Amino acid sequence: MTTQQLIDQIQQKKSFLAVGLDVDLTKIPQHLLELEDPIFEFNKAIIDATHDLAVAYKPNIAFYEAYGLKGWTSLQKTINYINSTYPDIFTIADAKRGDIGNTSAMYAKAFFEDLNFDSITVAPYMGKDSVEPFLAFKSKHTIMLALTSNEGAFDFQTLNVNGKELYKQVLEISKNWKNSENLMYVVGATKAEYFTEIRKIVPDSFLLVPGVGAQGGSLAEVCKYGMNANVGLLINSSRAIIYASNGTNFADKGRTEALKMQQEMEQIMSLKFNV
Repeated sequence: MTTQQLIDQIQQKKSFLAVGLDVDLTKIPQHLLELEDPIFEFNKAIIDATHDLAVAYKPNIAFYEAYGLKGWTSLQKTINYINSTYPDIFTIADAKRGDIGNTSAMYAKAFFEDLNFDSITVAPYMGKDSVEPFLAFKSKHTIMLALTSNEGAFDFQTLNVNGKELYKQVLEISKNWKNSENLMYVVGATKAEYFTEIRKIVPDSFLLVPGVGAQGGSLAEVCKYGMNANVGLLINSSRAIIYASNGTNFADKGRTEALKMQQEMEQIMSLKFNV
């Protein structure tokens, strides 16, 4: 999916919602556990209930790897279902990979070729040669961790290094990497006050924003400081949507929560762009 196709979808749906498919078998409705593949059936129900409200789905890979081969099979079935049934929806492999060049190249091959995700999250700590193998896939997007929503983000990311915070240096340096036009960045919603500074460095890039809702981030604040002329935001919500109910009505309740977010996004877009 091209960036323009993603923008078109945002405008069409009046939404910039990404639904996180972080499936924990201890939290999903009990009746699904009787099925052959409860993870896939849970995902399929959530996707079918929210596909007209969301522009992206983001499975966190750890939630699938934890179940071994069965989990990986569920992931593959999920991404195949999205790609075949709702091909206009952007897919994000939340894998946070990043290693020496030849290893990153294999990670990129796994997620971009075998699983056919549109994008993947990567950690930049090992530098350029750990990220450029992902950027070599010109039709795909690489979403780099910049300023995350967890408490430990302050351990390193905001450290002052030679007069400038480390996360700012990561953003600036990454702009010079090969095919950097395919970079997006992860910026946590709980760091809303930082968005103004981030937008000075990457004004046109898409930002994937976790942390709205359960982690305390404010959608209005994120949009106030982080939205650009093309919206430029993908707001991720996981638990609030997928675990809205643990009964047989879980998908309908998930849709209700997704609709609340979409309607708030539509209102924000209407005020921002006078449409």
